[in-house]
Amino acid sequence: MALMFGCIALPQSAAAQAARRGNADFTIYAIDVEGGQATLLVSPSGGSLLVDTGWPGNNGRDADRIVVAMKDAGITKIDKVLITHFHTDHVGGVPELVKRVQVGEFLDHGVNREDSDITRKDYAAYVKAIGNTPRRTLHPGDLIDIPGLSTTVITADGEHVSSVAGIKPVPNPYCASEPKWELDATENPRSTGILVRFGKFSFLDLGDLTKAKEIPLVCPDNLIGHVDLYLVNHHGFNLSSSRAFVDAIHPRVAIMDNGAHKAGSPEAWQTVHESPGLLDLWMLHTAEDSDAAHNSAETLIANPKGKGDGHYFKVVARQDGTFSVMNSRTGQTKEYRAQ
Repeated sequence: MALMFGCIALPQSAAAQAARRGNADFTIYAIDVEGGQATLLVSPSGGSLLVDTGWPGNNGRDADRIVVAMKDAGITKIDKVLITHFHTDHVGGVPELVKRVQVGEFLDHGVNREDSDITRKDYAAYVKAIGNTPRRTLHPGDLIDIPGLSTTVITADGEHVSSVAGIKPVPNPYCASEPKWELDATENPRSTGILVRFGKFSFLDLGDLTKAKEIPLVCPDNLIGHVDLYLVNHHGFNLSSSRAFVDAIHPRVAIMDNGAHKAGSPEAWQTVHESPGLLDLWMLHTAEDSDAAHNSAETLIANPKGKGDGHYFKVVARQDGTFSVMNSRTGQTKEYRAQ
């Protein structure tokens, strides 16, 4: 049983949860964890995958914000938690999360690869917090079983897929002008990334993957095709979102999970904003260290000023490829047609 909001929530089958939720859509929540990542995916059957858990501390703020999204989604437990890599803003929220939420399985790329005291500390805290909960190491090409969704591991532990079922690699004309990028020694290029498909709709989340590891996915051939929704790599830092990569995946809509004073770099914002066919770039925060020319319109920002109130984006996708994005701050929803 899971303790939720101080009450005991009885376990429910996926079918019962789906009936209570009353829809046949795929829902994605881009949760505001102040410049970290916490992205909740809920399938039509009520199956759930949480990608990352935000920061530690703050009286469990980020875990509480995840619980708010769960309540909106009509779920009482999380089937799987995927930790993209072992940096504080991605894995730090696990100890508080497991106090509040029943988790069925943890997924990650294996062991910490970064030679830094803080990352070693965060990795040890993660291992301690999950205790005896099942844990699985992911590899490129693995499938994550969330009923109703096709979820493929694209990158993990510095490696990437050679192909993706149903996607024909095609030459990428943007590769010729792309500089050669140096590989950094942090956990970022080890990020576990996923491609999630629901009928004709596709969503790409590669964690904090950096440019040197983005390019092999699309050069000389694009291995992952076009996507409908792109969670901007690395919160919009200029160490990620290379032009050859972003232009190749051709996102229709992008969400940047930046903080008020974290990431949202003008260079990354401009690259995503200018990518062919992009309709909108949504931001969890105004990038206050940038300028007006490199921020989206306020209607596309969940938290316009300073530390946010936890406003999130809710994406509702349908099998035919249509989808919508709702800004919880305003309650306004924008619809996107299928291609």
